[in-house]
Amino acid sequence: MTATKVYDVLGLGNALVDILLELSEEEFAALHFEKGTMRLVEVEEQRRLLQAFHHREPRLVSGGSVANSIIALSQLGGRAAFTACVGDDRYGLHYVEEFAELDIDFTHPPLVGETTGTCVSIITPDAERTMRTALGVSSHLSDRHVDEAKVAASRWLFIEGYVFANPNSGQHAIRKAVSIARQNGVRIAITCSEQFIPLAFREAFHQALDHADLLFCNAPEALAVAGHARDAEEAFAALREVVPNCVVTDGANGAYVRYGGEEGHVPAFPCEPKDLTGAGDMFAGAFLYGITHGVPPLRAARAANYLAMKVITQIGARLHHGTRHYWNEALAS
Repeated sequence: MTATKVYDVLGLGNALVDILLELSEEEFAALHFEKGTMRLVEVEEQRRLLQAFHHREPRLVSGGSVANSIIALSQLGGRAAFTACVGDDRYGLHYVEEFAELDIDFTHPPLVGETTGTCVSIITPDAERTMRTALGVSSHLSDRHVDEAKVAASRWLFIEGYVFANPNSGQHAIRKAVSIARQNGVRIAITCSEQFIPLAFREAFHQALDHADLLFCNAPEALAVAGHARDAEEAFAALREVVPNCVVTDGANGAYVRYGGEEGHVPAFPCEPKDLTGAGDMFAGAFLYGITHGVPPLRAARAANYLAMKVITQIGARLHHGTRHYWNEALAS
């Protein structure tokens, strides 16, 4: 007997507070960072970076890849929960408070005396985003933080690829959550997060993928999972043999969608991007909302593409206003 479904989607991922810094090209050059990269750094190195720009007033936004998707789903009217780890410091309390305001069930209380993960996002005038991430306590996510009752009470479990990067903790959390999901009729979606995840953690990733109902990936990630494909379209075709349902997003080239017996290509909406991060997270959250609320897959993908376009034409990885309005606008057009 399966549990009563309280949530449309429960996300499992890293809880990171995004700290947004807009810098000139000259200021960025002085840092000697490779533009457009994401690098993991220690907490102390992150503190030094923030101290260098202490005269700025950075914007704080609760984030993380799957967290952004869960937020999008909630903004659209879905019922959501999120499993992750934060500390009881300034950033962790901000995170929990913001999720309460968003009406998302943050399933685990802040951990006393721990440092919340942060992602300093440096945005330059060319719309590139260069990230330095200090995982802090987010990397401690393990099987003991997975709430069996809440996973069982969800229609979907959505797993963040970055969690696979912690073999001694995160992978245990994934295995436990997948096991609970399978015992309780909960469908499983996975997002790659980054190309290196399915390559560097191939065995654990494919073990979870064997149980998955849906995979989200961008073009480079799709090539990494499929192997031997030359482009996004070819990888999308190859993934038919790997996972029952799949979405491959390909930036300005749109998205390839296979779900529930429907298959097709959905064009992107042309735009002038300001900040390229967050499009994939928004797409996944909006698409999951659509398929859990009776919207045909290709229509859901079209609306998800529209919301992704809205995200990259502003600064920040998610929308703070108008999400539902844009969704309705896309479906009506």
